[in-house]
Amino acid sequence: MEPDDLRKLMEDQLRLSRSLKARVRELEEAQEAHRAPLAVVGTALRLPGGLTTPEAYWEFLLGGADALGPIPEDRPGLRRVFDPRPDRPGSSYVDRAGFLADVAGFDPAFFGISQREAEALDPQQRLLLECAWEAMERAGIAVRRQDRLNAGVFVGIMSAEYVERMAAPDDKTGIDPYYGTGGGHCMAAGRISYVMGLSGPALSCDTACSSSLVALHLAAQSLRRGECRYALVGGANLVLSPDLMVSLCQNRALAPDGRSKTFTAAADGYGRGEGVGMLVLMRLDQAEREGRPVLAVLRGTAVNHDGASSGLTVPSGPAQQEVIRAALADARVAPGEVGFVEAHGTGTALGDPIEVGALDAVLGSGAAGRAAPLAVGSVKSRIGHLEAAAGIAGLIKLVLMLRHGRIPAALGAADGELNPLIPWERVAVTVPRASEEWPAAFERRIGGISAFGMSGTNAHALLEAYEPEPVATVEPGRTELLVLSARSAESLRELAGSVALLLKDADAASVASLCHTLNTGRTPFEHRLAVTGRTGAELASALTEGRPSVTRGAKPTVGLRVTADHPELAGRLRELGLRITELPGAPTAGYAQLEWEGQVLPLVTDRADRTPELLATALAALFLAGADLRLAALRAPGARLLGDLPTYPFQRRRCWIDERPVDAAVPLSAGSEPEVGGSDDPDRDLVEEFLAAELATVLRATEALDPQRTYLEVGGDSFTAMQFAMAVEREYQVELPVEEFTEEVPLATLFRRLGEHILRAGQEQPR
Repeated sequence: MEPDDLRKLMEDQLRLSRSLKARVRELEEAQEAHRAPLAVVGTALRLPGGLTTPEAYWEFLLGGADALGPIPEDRPGLRRVFDPRPDRPGSSYVDRAGFLADVAGFDPAFFGISQREAEALDPQQRLLLECAWEAMERAGIAVRRQDRLNAGVFVGIMSAEYVERMAAPDDKTGIDPYYGTGGGHCMAAGRISYVMGLSGPALSCDTACSSSLVALHLAAQSLRRGECRYALVGGANLVLSPDLMVSLCQNRALAPDGRSKTFTAAADGYGRGEGVGMLVLMRLDQAEREGRPVLAVLRGTAVNHDGASSGLTVPSGPAQQEVIRAALADARVAPGEVGFVEAHGTGTALGDPIEVGALDAVLGSGAAGRAAPLAVGSVKSRIGHLEAAAGIAGLIKLVLMLRHGRIPAALGAADGELNPLIPWERVAVTVPRASEEWPAAFERRIGGISAFGMSGTNAHALLEAYEPEPVATVEPGRTELLVLSARSAESLRELAGSVALLLKDADAASVASLCHTLNTGRTPFEHRLAVTGRTGAELASALTEGRPSVTRGAKPTVGLRVTADHPELAGRLRELGLRITELPGAPTAGYAQLEWEGQVLPLVTDRADRTPELLATALAALFLAGADLRLAALRAPGARLLGDLPTYPFQRRRCWIDERPVDAAVPLSAGSEPEVGGSDDPDRDLVEEFLAAELATVLRATEALDPQRTYLEVGGDSFTAMQFAMAVEREYQVELPVEEFTEEVPLATLFRRLGEHILRAGQEQPR
């Protein structure tokens, strides 16, 4: 072979070798991505006992009481079928469960939903919307609908009992177009994505009692494949209809006293419970880059099915072992490293021994090098079995345990002896009877959670504690800007009051982190408050004394006059989200100023120490004027996102299908500008007043419509547009241009246009 040929051959082989090495690296990176650890960065919940925050849930877990109670007065169907005699056909022998305090309350205006549609919405959907919003706020993620945030929604849900109220078996007149969208399982996830403007996958999952943990598994896969950057994972369950209760009692599945007596000799069935939970999940590396408040790390998940077993609803020990082993492999965790498992633990004489046997075989006696017995517990004994939401309730409990490094008591002294069908003396599994520290024998805090569906679908997940960086010091005396906003004046007042309480005694680091979180991790609304201060006390006082503003319409375009001494100002202001126009002329040398809508504010003076204060004051004024600021650039060195600040105070009102439309509705807000009517043309005024009143009737508005909101913002949609147009046609014999309804114009403008259209068609006034 000639030297040139040999050299060419060697070069070809070298290129091939490099190509193969690059391909191997790609495959290794892809494999790592499919196993990338995920971060839980936000949680929200509604649980029995009036538990509405993770902090309250943790305090409850450390206490000894349960959250079970009698059937509420507003569940007459459940009360009607109660009969303590278990052998009575068509009856339920259970009159206690873990009930939510309020399932009818909702803030439809906040979510842009009409009263009419809100009444038709399954309350599970409403509660999921609230929890999804709160979880995103706790993660420090500002939801701007127009941004199409790359977030997925994965919801576990199994019941659809609310829509049964719409139509009796012999009367279908109560069914309207919201029947399908109000009760369909697919809408539980889809509506969250629609309301928030999320662009990732949205799906609802029904595998019975394992639904929300299966939803977690699907979300983890989606994140690791790059289908979404964030994932909302949740579950919901309400006990509204007597039908399932009767069926479960006929099967003797429920405990007569309504309580799951997990792992005890008294186990005689499970107790039902209601609840909703939601968490925000994302890749750990991205969460750390974005500075998110990481609560725990999801290491691995797995899902399987019992297959051929003793019965469709009978738990399978071998299948449970398999799903736990699969989760361990996905997490790359050794069985002996797992210190605690939140068990499915329904409190049945058959199910508990099978589950403990499977746990012991994989994580207990069967785990090499185990440093301490495996602790197990189940929150079902305290709040009931939340069925489709059981997984998310247990998951949030596990996140709290890992974060605090404590294992709450699983049983109390009053719970009696352990289940004698479980050979406790031969298994490396223990049930804590008192709250205790996570055993120091484990180098890592790793916990698991199981959920087994009546359908035969099993799920297991493994999480690990996250060790955050130490809180950095923040230089005191720095001028801070704090902005708050809400959909209504009432909500803004409540929010300002809650934040002021936190600020009064806060140190510099807490103040800086609080301001950074609320400035960047909340959605801007039209009711606004902006204050500046150097200490928490100053900011708290300013919040108490501050004058809120209401901003609508176009965002202000800001003019900047600046000398050559400060050429960087325009670029910095654009980083903050301002639309800057550099104006001709300049202020006095060394100075700079902002101008908009007749206002002039200095940015720089001859006193350099005042520049941060002037900038904060100017930005506060701009925020009050309606500017959509992006304030991340104002973060003080050392400030971080906080996950435990007050969330949006919803203004709930009763939205229930038994509610009937009011006889008369105030068409528009009194005192709002511009008002409907009041023109020099009385005929047009009458037409516009009719239009406003008719729209309020179609939407079943229980309070005045705001004339400055758009048709879509007050909850209008294609269905109500059709009904509204038909009502107007009956009154005036005029066909309305319904395409105008979806335009981004205030109601006052819409009614003026429609009124002019009607009058042009020859109608002078309503009959």
